[in-house]
Amino acid sequence: MGCRLRLVLVIHNHQPVGNFEGVFEESYQNSYQPFLDVLSEYPDIPFSLHTSGSLMEWLVEAHPEYIDRVRGLAESGQVEILGGPFYEPILAGIPRCDRIGQITAYTDYLKKLFGTPIRGMWVPERVWEQAFVSDLVDAGMEYTLLDDSHFSAAGVRAEKMHGYYLSEDEGRLLKIFPDNETLRYQIPFTDPVETIHYLKEIADHHPHSVVVFGDDGEKFGAWPGTYDHVYRDGWLKRFLDLLRQNSDWLKVTTMSESVDTVSPMGSCYLPDASYREMTEWALTSDRQLELADLKEKFKDVEGFDRLKPYLRGGFWRNFRVKYSELNEMYSRMLLVSNRLQSLEATGVEADDLPILHEARTELYRAQCNCPYWHGAFGGLYLPHLRNAIYKHLIAADTLLEKITHRDANWLEVEAADFNLDARKEVRLASNRLVGFLAPAHGGHLYELDVRGAKHNILATLNRRPEPYHDIIRKAAEERTEGSQNGEDIGKIHNAVRFKQPDLEKKLHYDHSPRKSLVDHFYQPGVDLETVVNGGGELGDFVQGVYLSSLRRTDDYCEVRMTRKGHVGPYEVELTKTVSLAKNAAGTLEFHYELSHLPTDVPLHFGVEFNFAGLAAGASDRYYYNHLGKQLGQLESKLDLEKIDRIGLVDEWLGLDAALDLSSPANIWTFPIETISQSEGGYELVHQSSVVIPHWEFVADEQGRWSVTITLSMDTSAAQAKALSEAATSGA
Repeated sequence: MGCRLRLVLVIHNHQPVGNFEGVFEESYQNSYQPFLDVLSEYPDIPFSLHTSGSLMEWLVEAHPEYIDRVRGLAESGQVEILGGPFYEPILAGIPRCDRIGQITAYTDYLKKLFGTPIRGMWVPERVWEQAFVSDLVDAGMEYTLLDDSHFSAAGVRAEKMHGYYLSEDEGRLLKIFPDNETLRYQIPFTDPVETIHYLKEIADHHPHSVVVFGDDGEKFGAWPGTYDHVYRDGWLKRFLDLLRQNSDWLKVTTMSESVDTVSPMGSCYLPDASYREMTEWALTSDRQLELADLKEKFKDVEGFDRLKPYLRGGFWRNFRVKYSELNEMYSRMLLVSNRLQSLEATGVEADDLPILHEARTELYRAQCNCPYWHGAFGGLYLPHLRNAIYKHLIAADTLLEKITHRDANWLEVEAADFNLDARKEVRLASNRLVGFLAPAHGGHLYELDVRGAKHNILATLNRRPEPYHDIIRKAAEERTEGSQNGEDIGKIHNAVRFKQPDLEKKLHYDHSPRKSLVDHFYQPGVDLETVVNGGGELGDFVQGVYLSSLRRTDDYCEVRMTRKGHVGPYEVELTKTVSLAKNAAGTLEFHYELSHLPTDVPLHFGVEFNFAGLAAGASDRYYYNHLGKQLGQLESKLDLEKIDRIGLVDEWLGLDAALDLSSPANIWTFPIETISQSEGGYELVHQSSVVIPHWEFVADEQGRWSVTITLSMDTSAAQAKALSEAATSGA
């Protein structure tokens, strides 16, 4: 009968930069290795394999035998190796030069590793903009695949998606395959016979077509419940056996063979898009709920199925609008990228070229997509992934400083629009610290990079509404009604998993950024619980605009920020000065002066600090006082009286951060915990530890009051750990 249908199987394996070692290993044992074990028994069934660079580097070190097996399969022609941007960035989330740089760098790496040409690539999260065509072609790519929904949005009917199309930008031509959604939902979850029937219908109605299945390799064993289904219950072998049995009309092949032997179906320009769920997640929470409600309302209306292809969600880049923390991370990444480009353009000395290359690799690692968005899984909400991004950004930035600053002990301060909001922020930097202040937004310290630990202690995350929070609330209602009425309450819990009890009681939302130098005027006598719940505020300083001025000498830099605002009916003035001295480059000093205060009125002033990335729930992460006495783990709620020092230690990270107060204060501490969804279910995640020194006082006769707060960071343990690890790896 001959080949009437070509089937291309594309497997995409990925683990993000910064993910836990155990997750890498578990995915290897449950998915990557057993998948190859089975496919090796079917040498006549080829497939295309994409592995993200972050995972590939781990495999090279942890399981070189896997690399050898893939190399053998590539040499035999069973496996086509696909490339892509090295560390799996969203292409829309990085500059054009880095798109091309990441793709070409990974192509070179794969060629050396496997000795095979790299002609096609995987587009991370299938986030697409038409201008990427020229970027991919300039990076040496011939073809890629995107979801069939991209083609639907361009007006291509389903029956016209059995092949590939040419797409053009600035005269460059790229071949793009539609990735079949029906197959993505069937494989590996339905009986293989059903998939063969579906393919047979296409072959009968559209002979000589090409159909592509491309999806996550982790669904073959690493996703919950899939290992037993795919391997122990034999789904994968049954599927491959059926492909063999139907080889008289069905040819399993690769993308490269298809473009070499099959003509394109035509030309097509694709709109900015991603897969359907991603475009919905990019919407604000209220818009997501509205869209879900409308789809549910009209799903049974005649003609709705024909209308669905024209429904659009949001635009991926708006994740940076939806989550301000993403914009901070993105802006920091751009700053590093621009500095690196500038040094490349002006040229560096030959001795500095290895440093520049290392900085570029660190930058590329910091562009890994997973924490730059949030959808069905944790992403942005996972602190260890955000911390990994900042770790590599700080490493890249520090390497670039080695080139630009020959003096090992240096200071600088500058004002510019660092977070892309059309207002000027202030960057205060030394060989040990980098701080970013936002005078136009409360005078907050919104990023503080500790170079010795490669850690941003302000990689915080606000608590905000998410659409799935309604599921948690409904679960609580079902539980309450069930307990009262004696009814079965399992229906919601059967659909979703809750990793901790009573999550609905933890649903709180923040009305101002969880940063540092957040200035509060509280009601006198207000208690900790009121503050935890966002109450007790009398002033308008929390997010008010401050006027700023900079000063620099050879020995220190300072930023002075002043605001006239209100505390209840009183107009007062607050000036805070942030200083960084050369002889104490690991310490920031914050001097507060309050003036024009009423002289006969009790006042209550507090300064909020947040410490992120210092984990909770562990005995080696704790608070301590001026005597060095441990006060509790970093998720503790504390209401301390009249102390002049509080510290936070993360022994695993090797970081000790301490606040010293010139005037003893009462101090509140409490955790910021979000509730997000992940592969394992809904879970409570510790995001930061809030520390608020606060003072109740009456102003002096001149209506003044002042205090100095010193924040010191000791990274000696982190640096000793890094040296030990470097020595071990060198050995």
